[in-house]
Amino acid sequence: MKWTDTLDIAIELVDAHPDVDPQYIRFTDLHAWVMALDGFDDEPDKSSEKILESIQMNWIEEKD
Repeated sequence: MKWTDTLDIAIELVDAHPDVDPQYIRFTDLHAWVMALDGFDDEPDKSSEKILESIQMNWIEEKD
């Protein structure tokens, strides 16, 4: 997965962190958790606030 795979990342985060409410996550934590996902293979500095917001929104939708 790459940073642009925001929906796939969100689905993986639902499984990896089932007890987390993504609405209240800090972007620093989100960035670290994405980097730690199995199958994630992209450079840390290729993320942006826009990408992290997209991941967060997809995560909120997938959790519901």
